[in-house]
Amino acid sequence: MKAAVVGGSGYVGGELLRLLLRHPEVEVTQVTSDSMAGKAVSRAHPNLRKATSLLFSPHTSLGRADVTFLATPHGESMERVPEVLASGGLLFDLTADYRLKDPASYPLYYGRAHPHPELLARSVYGLPELHREELRTAPIVAVPGCIATASILALRPLVTAGLVGPSPVVIDAKSGSSASGRDTGPAGLHAERSGVMRAYAPTGHRHTAEIEQETGRSVALSCHAVEAVRGVLATVHVLTQGPVEEKELWRAYRAAYGNEPFVRVVHESEGWFREPEPKILQGTNYCDVGFAVDPHAHRVVALAALDNLMKGAAGAAVQCLNVRAGFPETTALDFLGLHPV
Repeated sequence: MKAAVVGGSGYVGGELLRLLLRHPEVEVTQVTSDSMAGKAVSRAHPNLRKATSLLFSPHTSLGRADVTFLATPHGESMERVPEVLASGGLLFDLTADYRLKDPASYPLYYGRAHPHPELLARSVYGLPELHREELRTAPIVAVPGCIATASILALRPLVTAGLVGPSPVVIDAKSGSSASGRDTGPAGLHAERSGVMRAYAPTGHRHTAEIEQETGRSVALSCHAVEAVRGVLATVHVLTQGPVEEKELWRAYRAAYGNEPFVRVVHESEGWFREPEPKILQGTNYCDVGFAVDPHAHRVVALAALDNLMKGAAGAAVQCLNVRAGFPETTALDFLGLHPV
């Protein structure tokens, strides 16, 4: 398949290229970036030296491809998607522009009305663990947000098992600096970021809408920036319907993910990595989920860790491509990570 990456100069675009350049069924033929047009792809992504001789081209030069990945800033894909759809190729949007089914959510969370609300119904939320069958024929695949992916995968089994009480679910999410993208402004400078444990979105984070859409539960989400380059850790606090035993949680998570290639249940009694840890997932497409029971407060604490650029973005897009195109789902995604790192 001939592939194009739109917005390829950012961190997500670079991670997409790293995966696609080693995908046995894909040939990357075009990478666009207005800011770096005419320059070598390796100028933005030095890890790709000798892996490709491609140059960035301007967005206006985008031609037809068998599969197009949109890795532009939020808001830009809204207008690009109809044009790409008309070309007849497969479409994977890594922005937030087609993730939400309710058009009314876009002014609330993204500050503007959606210009093509009729296309939202044609978009499939790109979590194979929830929507694998719909993805096989999806006209538009909307790759989820990184915090949303971790939170959904931690919470959804508890909802499915009927263990979640009526109170809103409280989620505390922590993320590394690459989750903000390459152009973060002064807040991303080393002098401002180093050593931080910053509550950058105590309330109102945009991924709230995705989590509620995919779990059906009311969510209170708070997000923190921590000193790490990659990684998301979502800590999900669930007040249960009543007392819950650990064996019920094992059943719930094994039922949800026992056959999933990229979700691992991590809950061990000994060792340094007893629960999910983002550090050992760098560069992998795994999401590790775990849990703890708090009988004192009738509470379950569910945990999920992932690499925000992989299972939280580019890796998820390639996983969805594999499902959509009928390739083995793990193709080009078999890196196991490093330890120590």
